[in-house]
Amino acid sequence: MLLAIDTSAGTSVAVVDLTHGVIAERGVADTMRHAEVVGRLIQECLTEAAIPISALSGVVGGMGPGPFTGLRVGIAAARVFALGIGRPLVPVVSHDAIAYGHYRTGHTGPLLVVTDARRREVYWSAYSGADAQHLPVRIGEAALAKPAELLEADFVHAGLPRLDAATISAGDLGMVAELAFAAGRPFAADEALYLRSPDVTVSKNGPKRVS
Repeated sequence: MLLAIDTSAGTSVAVVDLTHGVIAERGVADTMRHAEVVGRLIQECLTEAAIPISALSGVVGGMGPGPFTGLRVGIAAARVFALGIGRPLVPVVSHDAIAYGHYRTGHTGPLLVVTDARRREVYWSAYSGADAQHLPVRIGEAALAKPAELLEADFVHAGLPRLDAATISAGDLGMVAELAFAAGRPFAADEALYLRSPDVTVSKNGPKRVS
């Protein structure tokens, strides 16, 4: 049984199990209040699931891609919770959860997952389909682009069915982790996928945040 946390878009938390699926899930679409709501969502999910913390075998952290400030809240929460209960952190690419949810509801074949990266840019990941274990098969790594670049005829994945997602389901994130473990697949790298540098510059007086 896993606790899953993702803040790469809004904030989503879930408790999942390979046998029973998504047992409890809570989410807030607000992209500015991750730190304020993540603790409450964790407590609500654990309460609804009616399980002791000792029943958890790991904590899934959505690694993005996502904007720097929001994404690090969920990853930090997952790491601290995992450390506190003495269980492993299970990193999962957030776009894989979006793709999994789409395949789970009937889509087949290639897919282009797109999420908002702010600053008039988007994150994208391409998938060739789902494998025999129902896991999405990602083509390469997630990337950052201007929206117009995805519409150009020479875009490497031009013509793929496109899914623009505003939220990520922690339930789907957790199920990707459960299925990957059951199939003996490796997890994602324990590294946040910011795909761009933080909004800071270095001056003679030290780091300074810019707009």
